[in-house]
Amino acid sequence: MSQNELVAKIEALNEWEAVIEEAKAEAEAIRDSIKAEMMERDTEELAAGKYIARWTSVLSNRFDTTAFKKVYGDLYKAFTKQSQSRRFTISA
Repeated sequence: MSQNELVAKIEALNEWEAVIEEAKAEAEAIRDSIKAEMMERDTEELAAGKYIARWTSVLSNRFDTTAFKKVYGDLYKAFTKQSQSRRFTISA
């Protein structure tokens, strides 16, 4: 791949990522307006035509690794494993 082709691909990628971000922002705004309507109606479930929108509370239990590490540092180290991955970035 030539230098010009590579630059063109990076620029195209930047344009598509900008479009994606705009679409995500628009989707989030629409999602927020539906949530506002549900709050106004004081409901967790809203039927609209063939769709049912649900906005429910969910409880979850998560392991507090920071607190565990403070109290049981050696045990934390014993069960920690290193992993490797690759990160793709482009900077100007």
